[in-house]
Amino acid sequence: MSERLRVCLVGAGGLVGSAVIRACVGRDDVRLVAVSRRELALPPGARMEVLLADPSSWADAIAAARPTVVVSALGTTIRQVGGDEAAFRAVDHDLVVACARWAAEAGARQFIAVSAIGADPRAKAFYLRTKGEAEAALTKSGIPRLDLLQPSLLLGRRAERRTAEDLARLVAPLMPLVLHGGLRRYRPIHADTVAEAILALAHEKARGRFIHDYDALHRAIRRHNFERSLDRAKAVE
Repeated sequence: MSERLRVCLVGAGGLVGSAVIRACVGRDDVRLVAVSRRELALPPGARMEVLLADPSSWADAIAAARPTVVVSALGTTIRQVGGDEAAFRAVDHDLVVACARWAAEAGARQFIAVSAIGADPRAKAFYLRTKGEAEAALTKSGIPRLDLLQPSLLLGRRAERRTAEDLARLVAPLMPLVLHGGLRRYRPIHADTVAEAILALAHEKARGRFIHDYDALHRAIRRHNFERSLDRAKAVE
């Protein structure tokens, strides 16, 4: 049997966070605890804890979750914060980095963060520069294993409308036809697939810093599914 993990999720109300909650339904190898500032609409069959707290108290909430793995699906947009770059950075950099620090203090062995393709602390674009600076800071968090997920366009139904993303989704089915070779990492990926990869990576025990683009996320899923099939085979021997 696979180890039953205690996974603490922050950013549970967003596209990827909601997908992680759905992906945990029916799984007996994961005990999910969400830390959230507001009530969550849980899917049918969800068996999990939700710790409600203001972000200023998340250190205590994460410690109370006693996590093996902490997953950050935190993220906002410039539009959501009214064009305020400082407010954007407060979430996508400061709060994410703080959660990693609190995870390490709580004894978690792994921190998984959803970042973005093209994240680079030297990027000219504010969004990508902020993501890159967050990645650099996470490397210094002291967590034994750090997984940085770098998806491109995320597919799935969001609570809020994003016009640019809506337009991109219309052409998303055509993107795999033109995005080959080094451009494969820019292929759109569904939030449910990212969530599946997160749970797959949560079962990996190697220490270090790992970056996962489109292909790496799919490889993680295949590795985990293969290992689960071996576990099932051994269980019936």
